[in-house]
Parts: sequence; structure tokens; C-alpha cells
Amino acid sequence: MCGRFSFYQAPETVAELFKLAGIPQIKPRYNIAPTQSVPTVLQQEETEERQFQMMRWGLIPVWAKDVKMGAKLINARSETVAEKPSFRSPFRRRRCWILADGFYEWETTDSGKQPFYFQVKEGQPFAFAGLWERWQSPDGEVIESCTILTTEANELMSRIHVRMPVILSPTSRDRWLDPATPLDELHSLLTPYDSQEMISYPVSRMMNTPKTDSPDCVQPIAGGEG
Repeated sequence: MCGRFSFYQAPETVAELFKLAGIPQIKPRYNIAPTQSVPTVLQQEETEERQFQMMRWGLIPVWAKDVKMGAKLINARSETVAEKPSFRSPFRRRRCWILADGFYEWETTDSGKQPFYFQVKEGQPFAFAGLWERWQSPDGEVIESCTILTTEANELMSRIHVRMPVILSPTSRDRWLDPATPLDELHSLLTPYDSQEMISYPVSRMMNTPKTDSPDCVQPIAGGEG
């Protein structure tokens, strides 16, 4: 699964790497938690232009009675995403990138849960495979929300957790956004990222608190005990 991640890249870097039309208005985040705003990229079907947008993390289905359901849908299993009522329509029509440069997972130890930070090598920003939805409350409030797809863990991740978020490779990102990509091809993109292209290390337990959001969250510690 994916329950916490970071994105602290310079706006100019984001615009260049992800080929955005303009420079996004974003601030560095080191400990993004569910229900908070996350950076996403959509593709306009008519113009094929990429659109940067902040969305609430935790997909709220159009038929949900209130926003609370979104907190339970921060992740979607790639194996069943085409069948689940909450996700099948977004999977076909509303796919997005969720931008990140690292994510966290926890290892259970005798002294408690120890967070580890996972990155693509050299700290390069990347895109999770995401889905998004537009929900409207009875009083007319509109909220756009998203979820991160997960798959089975790769070798690096498997010692801590059996699942991991789907990280789209640079060669598969465009196909994921493209509305014309066939469904069977979409499924082929939802695979574990190559372990050889990733790194991980233990970080301080200070980041276990969602309110903690500073560069110290992503700094390595010695011995795995923060």
C-alpha cells in the first residue's frame, strides 16, 4: 500500500520533467498524509494538454453520501481496479499521475514501527499511477479526489510489505494518461517497479506524526532506529 509520501521538487523542475504547459504553484511537502492535497497531472482529451492540479488524497465515489468514504480509498488494488464499483469508471476515463519523489513504509520491530523511505535512484521525481473522481455534495460543493494504485511488492519492498504503489516508468507514463490506451494495455503497466532502480533507508520516527512536515523527515538515520 501507500499511506504517506513526499514531493519537494522545484516547480521549474516539475514543469520541465513532466512537460507541463506552465509552472505549477506548489510548495515542498515531506510528509503528505491521506485526505491532504496532493499534486496530480491530468490530460485533456480534446487538446491532449497536460493539466497540473491539486486534489484531495482519498477517492470519493460520485455516489458517496459524504467525504468520509474517501479516507478509506487512498489506494486501489490494480488486480481488481476494473471491477470495483468505486474505481471501474475512473479506471476507464479518469486516470492521472500523482507526483512524488519518495514514499514511506513501516517495518515492525521489537521497539515499534520503524519508517523506511523509498526512492527511485538519484532521487528523481516520478509518477504514481492514479485515478481521480469529481464528487458533489448535496449543497453543491465540488471536490476532486484521487487514489494511488498498488501492486505486489518488488524484491526491495517485500522485506517490509507485500504491496507497493505502482510507479510508472518514464516509457509508460504517457500511455497511462492517454484516454485512447486500450484497457488490456493499461493492466500491463501496473507492475512492480524494478528493484535495481530504487533505494531505501530508515528515517526518523518523527515522521510517524502527520503534522510533522520538514526536510528532516526524509533524512537517513543510522541503525534503523529513529
